[in-house]
Amino acid sequence: MEIYITSEGDSYAAIADSVGVDEGYLRSVNGAASGEPALGQAVVIIRPERTVTVGDGETLYGIASANGMTLPAIYRLNPALGGRTEIYPGQVIVLSVQGERRGQLETNGYTYTNVDEALLRSVLPYMSYLTIFTYGFTPEGELLEPQNEERLLGLCREYGTAPIMMISTLTSEGSFSNQLSNALFTSPEATGTLISRLIARAEELGYYGIDVDFEYVFATDTDAFAAFVSALTEAANARGIRVWIALAPKSYAEQPGLLYEAHNYSELGAAANYSTLMTYEWGYRYGPPMAVAPLDKVRVVVEYALTEMPAEKIFMGVPCYGYDWSLPYVRGVSAAPSLGCEEACALAREVGAAIRYDRVSQAPYFRYKASDIEHEVWFGDARSAQASYALAAELGLRGMAYWDLMRPYTVAWTVAASEYDIIRPLETIPVSSGNAADAADAVDAVDAVDAVDAVDAMDAVDAMDAMNTADTENAGDMPGGRSASML
Repeated sequence: MEIYITSEGDSYAAIADSVGVDEGYLRSVNGAASGEPALGQAVVIIRPERTVTVGDGETLYGIASANGMTLPAIYRLNPALGGRTEIYPGQVIVLSVQGERRGQLETNGYTYTNVDEALLRSVLPYMSYLTIFTYGFTPEGELLEPQNEERLLGLCREYGTAPIMMISTLTSEGSFSNQLSNALFTSPEATGTLISRLIARAEELGYYGIDVDFEYVFATDTDAFAAFVSALTEAANARGIRVWIALAPKSYAEQPGLLYEAHNYSELGAAANYSTLMTYEWGYRYGPPMAVAPLDKVRVVVEYALTEMPAEKIFMGVPCYGYDWSLPYVRGVSAAPSLGCEEACALAREVGAAIRYDRVSQAPYFRYKASDIEHEVWFGDARSAQASYALAAELGLRGMAYWDLMRPYTVAWTVAASEYDIIRPLETIPVSSGNAADAADAVDAVDAVDAVDAVDAMDAVDAMDAMNTADTENAGDMPGGRSASML
């Protein structure tokens, strides 16, 4: 895999011709069904190694089976399929690509239940886990269910993606409630009720794991929070269900601020099977223009986390969005709208802006002017995705956690699939005549992993609610708040 930075006048056709790849395939791995790249845009170049041309009467299922591959593996190499099995005679299907693998990783994507189905189908083949946002609960420990989760659970089954049930302290007003978490922690009856309800619901609907996302917890509830997660994990693991814990991005143990104080990395890391580091929102809606997840600052958080928990427990958060700030930035007044990474590239092309790249934060940005107002946009691209994966691989982390899947970020998935083996615990080879043995072996392998790894799972990362006003002064240069406006 290569990354090409466009120059003035570049087109996908010209780039494809110069590197010897099919233009349609080049467009598909870059999420560019139409239009041309912006100046300075990072274009992913993937060279097919082995292909097959569809014959009359052939099916994608049959092609996957005959080549000892899973359907999701075929989808990952052929993003133009959009996670669909429809093919036609003469169509070229890529079976492998050139380039060395850099290692293995697991992937966890977060989504709301109203996600566009076509978009989700295109992304699920790349996801080990799908965390569905979000269950809530009452002060008595009774569950509040999200709407239409069954649709997403059905798609998870179809694509072999393990579904994760998220439980958070998010209220109907869209903010995290530390009063709610405190009421839970101070009531043994409510705690017992919530744990039993979570496990019963997970078993009823076939959830692979449970993700706990409690934010702005009172510092006085630190030990009670860890005790709750420990009790949930013990009960869930006894039923073969994994538990994840979402952690605010701390850089040292005693970091002040309501967002950080009750997130004791040592205690919570030990209590849960997995931890998700919410390493994003340095650049946020109400803050000054900067990278959403500057990699130099992300590294500091991850390196601190490694002093408190094993690397194999850690998923590193990756944002799938950016922000468009109006200038000049005025604290307390400015509010930047969010935009998707592909949307940002399209905007740069539309306004004629040149995309630049900050090597320290490993993030692209550009400036433009509209209605006499200067704008500055920071977002993610193939380079920043590749750098994030490289950091996770360097430090031996378990994988990546993407917030969120509501907007397309094709290059992030294609970079991951071309450079890493994505481990998906529920993915198996389809059964057909001549390949039943391989499929049986694959199923046995998954069963073996489940048996050995009964304490395995991943968390969900959120991004809602602006920084709690009481905590703003303690934020320093760490991430701001989570804002529903990002969505």
